[in-house]
Amino acid sequence: MAVKGDRMPGRVAYINARLLDPATGLDKIGGVLTEGEMIKAVSPKVTADLALEGVTVIDCEGLCLAPGLVDMRVYLGEPGEDYKETIASAGRAATKGGITSMVCLPNTDPVIDDMSVVEFVARRARLQGLTKVFPYGAVTKGLKGKEIAELGMLAESGAVAFTDGFHPVANAQVMRRAMMYARTFDLLICQHPEEPSLAVGGVMNAGETATRLGLVGIPRQAEIMMIERDIRLVELTGARLHIAHLSISESVEAIRQAKARGLPITCDTSPPYFALNEVAIGDYRTFAKLSPPLREETDRRAIVDGIIDGTIDCIASDHTPQDEESKRLPFAAAAMGGVGLETLLAVVLELHHNGHMSVLDALKFVTSAPADLLKLRAGKLVQGHPADLVMFDLQRGWKVSADKLLSKSKNTPFDGRLMQGAVTRTVIDGRTVFVAD
Repeated sequence: MAVKGDRMPGRVAYINARLLDPATGLDKIGGVLTEGEMIKAVSPKVTADLALEGVTVIDCEGLCLAPGLVDMRVYLGEPGEDYKETIASAGRAATKGGITSMVCLPNTDPVIDDMSVVEFVARRARLQGLTKVFPYGAVTKGLKGKEIAELGMLAESGAVAFTDGFHPVANAQVMRRAMMYARTFDLLICQHPEEPSLAVGGVMNAGETATRLGLVGIPRQAEIMMIERDIRLVELTGARLHIAHLSISESVEAIRQAKARGLPITCDTSPPYFALNEVAIGDYRTFAKLSPPLREETDRRAIVDGIIDGTIDCIASDHTPQDEESKRLPFAAAAMGGVGLETLLAVVLELHHNGHMSVLDALKFVTSAPADLLKLRAGKLVQGHPADLVMFDLQRGWKVSADKLLSKSKNTPFDGRLMQGAVTRTVIDGRTVFVAD
């Protein structure tokens, strides 16, 4: 359940916890002492004895206590499409999912290509007092792909990186200019990897399944062509580039090779691309219509391999709410995208439960890695850092039910899936904002 929390938290000790901090490699039994909005101590010495000093003690009873999750790709809907999602509804869903910081896409109305819109989003998020919201700025004005936005001024106003969100910067000359501008100020540009003229009209992954269903496919080449072009532009400009939601094996290999050459390229993927494949579409299931589309099983395995070997740097929810009217249509006409705030942690923990990596290594992709990439003071269980925490039961099982999600839209591709790992408490700036029923 959502919890309002005190405006000015005092001293709180979280004791008997399995402390997990990927940033420092911490994995041991102990406690965390918070004072006001900050972490005061992380130590086995944080015990119930602190109650004698007037400290509020919360017994974690052996559950995991980790830094709050950092979700680096979220569409909020507000302003412009409040009927799909609002900052408030996304904040409630995020706290239930253990997410304490999220970075919102600029695909709003008006577009986040102006300092006033950056400030509006930040102000609205502060008023809600839930998950912290950091905005992306648009790469191009109006997301039209023609004229570069004022990247430097947007960064000064609080934009943490730059992307055209759902739209790729398709024109190579415009992308080159944006990269050169970004290189001057050491800014990060994030790209949606899809060659639009090749993908136009497509509604799922091109291949045998699309042919059997009678649907127009999006060739996998649309993704790799854009990535390979942008790798060349990084070579040309020296700018930092981040590729969003990798979905195919060729993309993983291209970025693996680019990193081996020392190019400043990073990338992320999203839970559907390592936990699902195109079979999830089943009998025209529109909740599984995503962008990029779900791919073949060999691609899913390649994404897992890319996560394991570190080619993929981060995992983001790619939360894209769509209202019921947009999804309850024939598959070809339905909107793309799925919600993912409340399922992010559980699907990431599948990497551990399936034997691919330790729980500490899995958490890195949704805590310290995206925080470091975007230069956010988040994602770490360290003295002096904000008291943003998530407590979770690593073993607790539950079933995803779309109609029980706190997101305003319910379009999860994981509807009906059995999960293992559940959030029990979320703390932001020392305030408890969610406690499981």
